[in-house]
Amino acid sequence: MKIRKGTTDDIPAILGLLDGAVAWLVSQGRTRQWGTRPWTERPGAVEMVHTYVAAGTPWIAEVDGVPAGTLTLSEGPGGYVAPAGEPERYVHLLAADHRFAGHGVGGALLAHAAEETRRAGVSLLRVDCYAGTTASSSRTTRATASSGRSPSP
Repeated sequence: MKIRKGTTDDIPAILGLLDGAVAWLVSQGRTRQWGTRPWTERPGAVEMVHTYVAAGTPWIAEVDGVPAGTLTLSEGPGGYVAPAGEPERYVHLLAADHRFAGHGVGGALLAHAAEETRRAGVSLLRVDCYAGTTASSSRTTRATASSGRSPSP
């Protein structure tokens, strides 16, 4: 697996990964996080991806040259979560292609975000994740906490 810095040229791939995540969540009956419609069918969601990518740094995980996951690392959470009150980095738009389940894509991306955060001399990394209401939908929150990071409110 290779993790590379993305650009605005990667927005179609990022949207494709997010659309795939929605399709997988819907197939599991988990519609509360991102709804039932693909990101590409929601102009506000597409605009949000453009905004996060422009303000932050997108990272793309590739397996054999195929985009397998993504996240965008920024200096803060945006408008819906209060800033931490200290320097921080914030992970937005974390998604992995379910075809690559078992490859450790999400974990590798989060480890990369942690390393980039350390390189910037920042000690706080927060991750935008959905806590959900069931055990299966809160796996990301538990994984985030068990890796030493705190789930975002």
